[in-house]
Amino acid sequence: MNGHLVPKRPHIHVHQALNVLRNGACAVSGFVKANVVLVIAATLAVISCFIVKPDSQYIGYFDFKTLTCLFCTLAVICALKNIRFFTITAKKIVKCAGNTRTLSLALVYITFIGSMFLANDMALLTFLPLGYISLSETGKQRFMAPIFILQNIAANLGGMLTPFGNPQNLYIYTKFNIPTGEFMAIMVIPFAVSMALFTVCCLFIPKEALELCGAQNESFDRKRSVFYLVLFALTILTVFRIVPYYVCLPIILVAVLFADRSALGKVDYPLLLTFVCFFLLAGNVSRIPAVSQFFSSMLDQSTLLTAIGSCQVISNVPSAILLSEFTTNYKELLLGVNIGGVGTLISSLASLITFREYTSHVKGKTLSYLLMFTAINFGFLIILTLLALLII
Repeated sequence: MNGHLVPKRPHIHVHQALNVLRNGACAVSGFVKANVVLVIAATLAVISCFIVKPDSQYIGYFDFKTLTCLFCTLAVICALKNIRFFTITAKKIVKCAGNTRTLSLALVYITFIGSMFLANDMALLTFLPLGYISLSETGKQRFMAPIFILQNIAANLGGMLTPFGNPQNLYIYTKFNIPTGEFMAIMVIPFAVSMALFTVCCLFIPKEALELCGAQNESFDRKRSVFYLVLFALTILTVFRIVPYYVCLPIILVAVLFADRSALGKVDYPLLLTFVCFFLLAGNVSRIPAVSQFFSSMLDQSTLLTAIGSCQVISNVPSAILLSEFTTNYKELLLGVNIGGVGTLISSLASLITFREYTSHVKGKTLSYLLMFTAINFGFLIILTLLALLII
């Protein structure tokens, strides 16, 4: 009996080992697909460390205030999302819509305004599902592509007005110590024109009557809402340099830990790690004479156009970090990495969120979505670039 059992054990162990390897490979593959930019940034950062050997200058690469403000903002936002604060707020607004055009305006403006406070990726993660539910429950799925695309543009451009609206804004605002009034003065004209552009685009959505389903009344958890909004106000005061970041961090960390520790687990840590990797890469690259000379010459010709072009290839956040090492022209850099957030699918990481959300709900229309996305985005990009050239 034992003689028959012994040969089977290695086979079982090998089978289990293969399953573990397959599951591990699937997990790694899934992580890479979801965090392509992080993987690329980490790979390039490691390679750069072989070119510029680690030394005492490395610690100066990292902007700890930016990382702290970004973490605190994301933590509080995740806590607010857990109590459905943003979803309930948005639903109350959307319920007022009586037709598809009004609904599109409501969804796009909610995303636009939300991005000013949540940052573009969080605004899309919060409000794209609302758009899907609203359109699917009313049988208006054919409007999903244009509305999703306009929500995406609204998220990328809506955050440009405030220092904490986009991650690249927070970084540039902190690195160059830009006065808040000057920051908003630089961005207010492109912000207003962007709002006008996507409002006009929404007017092309036909007016079809609809009845929103699932209109059950939901109420806020008032105590938690007030508590988290106070914490959010603290993060804003830190961004505006009123409260020191080393004071804000322990307060936010302890408060969220005790109030809702699950929110800390939902923070976008890959985004934070991407910043860390690009800080390391940008610091090392700036110390390579040939590369430094190349970027400096490009930026000397046009910081604005170099920033916009860079965003189309490596997206806006890494462009802001990398190019900031070679220029002090923060006005054009700021305009470039915000306007450059529209254009190609990878010009902003938030656009990939919209793409994944759309393709997960709508099958077989990926090409038509990409064609529409490209046409609308480049329309915005051309108009805003020409505007920026006029005002710089």
